[in-house]
Amino acid sequence: MAYSTLIAQEAYAFGFARTDLGLVPYPVSPVMSADPAVPPRAPSSPSPPGSGSGAALSPAAPAHEKRAQSPDTTGRWLVGFASALAHLPLAAARGLGAVAGLAALALSASYRGKLRANLGRAGFRGMSPMVRAAIEAGRMAGELPFIWMRPSAAIARRVRCDDVAVLEAAERAGRGILFLTPHLGAFEVTARWYALRAPITVMFRPPRKAALGALLARARGGEGLHPVPAALSGVRAMLRALRAGAAVGLLPDQVPGAGEGRWAMFFGEPAFTMTLPMKLAQATGASVVIAVGERVRGGWRIRLQAFEPMPTPEALNAQMEELVRLAPHQYLWGYNRYKRPDGAPASPVTPS
Repeated sequence: MAYSTLIAQEAYAFGFARTDLGLVPYPVSPVMSADPAVPPRAPSSPSPPGSGSGAALSPAAPAHEKRAQSPDTTGRWLVGFASALAHLPLAAARGLGAVAGLAALALSASYRGKLRANLGRAGFRGMSPMVRAAIEAGRMAGELPFIWMRPSAAIARRVRCDDVAVLEAAERAGRGILFLTPHLGAFEVTARWYALRAPITVMFRPPRKAALGALLARARGGEGLHPVPAALSGVRAMLRALRAGAAVGLLPDQVPGAGEGRWAMFFGEPAFTMTLPMKLAQATGASVVIAVGERVRGGWRIRLQAFEPMPTPEALNAQMEELVRLAPHQYLWGYNRYKRPDGAPASPVTPS
């Protein structure tokens, strides 16, 4: 299995897979716990009948029984492989990812087409922006095992935040904090970082491939992290957290399902944009904060901005455009942001 596909569930930058609906980056104070817990491993799957006594599966067992064990076996292998990759220095991990990104650019006509079209919509034309975007998408993918498998405190030591005052003001308001971030930079690292400060609720969609379950459960577990399913029960959990004054977050530029968004302009063309941030803010009065984890030499820089207007799809996309232009090469241009979800109404303008 290729290295890039191991992390494609989260880093779909190469166009291989969708990411989850809502793993969220969160900001944090520079004061961290001195001894945070290492994120726990996912609980092991129940043993097959007979395994408790040391009995092995009979060679004559039906083929479907053997196949039923393969996702769990593959999942343990993926966890082990990601753990091994996590021992690489961050610079080396990013370097390997950059090579993978360039390989994807060279070998995948579909990926090149998505980069060319999406970058062009934002006014970035030519080969140079495509190369930079592919390199950064690869670096993002390459650093994921480092982020997922290392202790949270080790990650926090590499994070810088000059905008903690924005976070402190939101905390003083006491209405809960709704963090929003585009697919820009390291949108995984900040969730683990903020969890050392206070509990956060993140929305989690189970992977399509069962073998990835163990890896993602390990990656998204940990002290202070509370994943909830991308379903009605998850939305209710986020409402409860906000009403209790806690933090939740979303990726606002994730394409929602039909009935969960509306068309709004994004870099001059209509993009189906989620309405959940607006509904959460309306229902709870939560403070809304934009958070971006910018990739810098040796670590990450967290940028925070208070989002003053109601986070309507139109206001969200306008703010996302401004943030993307600050570090355009770190946006995931390979994501099909302009697609029409099944069952959604037609866009008012046909994307070019």
